[in-house]
Amino acid sequence: MVRKIDSATRIPVPGGKTIDEYVGLVNSGDGRVSIAHMTAPAGWEEPAQTPEFAEYTLVLRGSVIVEHDGGTTEVGAGQAFVCEPGERIRYSSGPEGAEYVAVCLPAFSPETANREE
Repeated sequence: MVRKIDSATRIPVPGGKTIDEYVGLVNSGDGRVSIAHMTAPAGWEEPAQTPEFAEYTLVLRGSVIVEHDGGTTEVGAGQAFVCEPGERIRYSSGPEGAEYVAVCLPAFSPETANREE
């Protein structure tokens, strides 16, 4: 069945980053996938996490820095990256901040992100 999603739900997070979820547990009740538009200011960072979902990220503007067991990868505008379930990762933004779209399979939830305190 076709469903139109009229708007996103803003998910509050600390540090000045915005998450606008269009498809997922919060906005559409869909547990199979989440699709969110994110904007992070310069210098933003979040705790390390070991998510139970795959995350596919397309960077639209600026850059996202991904720290992982193999090192650190900078992903710029027009590039994408994939993180598999069970990988320990830590995200931050580059000097210009970042705007990106993230797709998570299954859908993102704070419980399955397994963020470190």
